[in-house]
Amino acid sequence: MQGAGSGIIWDAEGHIVTNFHVIGQADSVQVTVIDQRTLPARVVGVAPSKDLAVLKIATDTPLPAIPLGTSHDLRVGQRVLAIGNPFGLDHSLTTGVVSAVGRTIRSVSGRPIHGVVQTDASINPGNSGGPLIDSAGRLVGVNTSIKSRSGTSAGIGFAVPVDTVNRVVPQLIRFGRLQRPHLGIRAMDDAMARRLSVDGVVILSVQPGGPAARAGLQGTRRQNQQLILGDVIRRVGRTVVHNGNDLLDALESLNPGDTVQVEVQRADALLQTELTVDRPRSTP
Repeated sequence: MQGAGSGIIWDAEGHIVTNFHVIGQADSVQVTVIDQRTLPARVVGVAPSKDLAVLKIATDTPLPAIPLGTSHDLRVGQRVLAIGNPFGLDHSLTTGVVSAVGRTIRSVSGRPIHGVVQTDASINPGNSGGPLIDSAGRLVGVNTSIKSRSGTSAGIGFAVPVDTVNRVVPQLIRFGRLQRPHLGIRAMDDAMARRLSVDGVVILSVQPGGPAARAGLQGTRRQNQQLILGDVIRRVGRTVVHNGNDLLDALESLNPGDTVQVEVQRADALLQTELTVDRPRSTP
């Protein structure tokens, strides 16, 4: 399978950031740099749930890394520019504004990507993985998708926010995968929880000695031939938890060793407890 996309020079060592969907089905990857050299690249790490991937190229010449901005302080109406290779036309630039912030889109893995930047700067096939920059040339997002019935730009494009990129990419370079602290639980499937009209994440079992066990959380059990549901996680830190995706989002904002306030429902009572998360587990 052949395809093309865009990328961003992350550092002078030759790490290139792009979208996972650009390289996810590729048997081999090549990168064409600005001086028109085409170099073989290897995949260093992927995070399908964030639609991000990191490549590595070997080059004797230090590459100019893109300056990093921030996305949490973007404002609607702020000028932005999209750079990429739409339809294979390299070094193309389009201008526009931030149309909205805080959007949510679905990644290729089905997980939601939160805080997405919406822009009216033209983004077309081939722009995926390219930079969305502010007027000072700082990266504020990675162009990832468009909303269009025709498959071409209709003035609604989306970019993974740079605050997410800046958190995920160093993990991909170091570990090859996105790292997420864990609670030491096995959770009920969301579909089953919905059938039981449960709002939150039901704990089926608790890993002995794990964070949840140390915090006194309880799993599902049988008592007098009746099934007693385990604790239902309702909030982790400031994140309200309605389902498994919400719980994963909350965990991805934590570092190993962080202590966080957790709210659980046990029968008819709401309980508050503190929980210290363990070392991260690799996750797609």
